[in-house]
Amino acid sequence: QVQLVESGGGLVQAGDSLRLSCVASGLTFRNYGMGWFRQALGKEREFVAGVNWSGQITYYTGSVKGRFTISRDNPKNTVYLQMNSLKPADTAVYYCAASNTAAALTPTTKIDFWGQGTQVSVSS
Repeated sequence: QVQLVESGGGLVQAGDSLRLSCVASGLTFRNYGMGWFRQALGKEREFVAGVNWSGQITYYTGSVKGRFTISRDNPKNTVYLQMNSLKPADTAVYYCAASNTAAALTPTTKIDFWGQGTQVSVSS
């Protein structure tokens, strides 16, 4: 049984930083491209960032480029999202995602597994 468990969300002020973690189990982690999506209240889920199997190739949506960094630690079966200079517009539930592909996740990648989500709230 595959599980993706996110942690690290919380309530912060604009300009602060947070680091999200996602621990995967039940799959061969290094065989999967990993990524993060988010869903704000009343909006559709949107792509945030993706990383390929080795961690060497990353992909970001435009609104987070230069502020967010995705990385992974294959021996720990963990993917991270470092979020700096947070804005109120970043407020959302953040979901970890896995796809059985060596490539970095992009907005159109077919997702095989989702985490349960972690709330990030940024106050102005």
